[in-house]
Amino acid sequence: MKEYKYKVNGTNYTVTVGDVDGTQVYVEVNGTPYKVELPEKAASTVVKTAPRPAAAPRTSEGEKVVQKAAAPSTGGYQIKAPLPGTVLSIPVKVGDSVKASDTVLVLEAMKMENAIHAGRDGKVASINVNPGDAVPDGGLLITLE
Repeated sequence: MKEYKYKVNGTNYTVTVGDVDGTQVYVEVNGTPYKVELPEKAASTVVKTAPRPAAAPRTSEGEKVVQKAAAPSTGGYQIKAPLPGTVLSIPVKVGDSVKASDTVLVLEAMKMENAIHAGRDGKVASINVNPGDAVPDGGLLITLE
């Protein structure tokens, strides 16, 4: 049995919580017994999250494989990594038309997910990374036509 002391509107109450029998609890308030009925428990909700990509690949010596910044190409609009991180997901594919505000890649950096937007309207010409890749600051991610 657990005993609690409360003060409500200047009045002191001593509450003793007794046995719990299913949805019924036996409670005593200042010496007066009460049978309290609790609502039935709602079914628990299971929240599923998308699986994270595997850790960044490593060399035989254990060093992380980091994509080198690509040499500038002659055409197209390049979307580059604004900070170093790991690619979590790429919700577009080559040939998709995108608007400037569309999220084209999700990058994890400093334990935060960062949505990378297209920056301008266009068509995805190439995707230079894969989920799980570690990218440096300024690394080429996607090229738009």
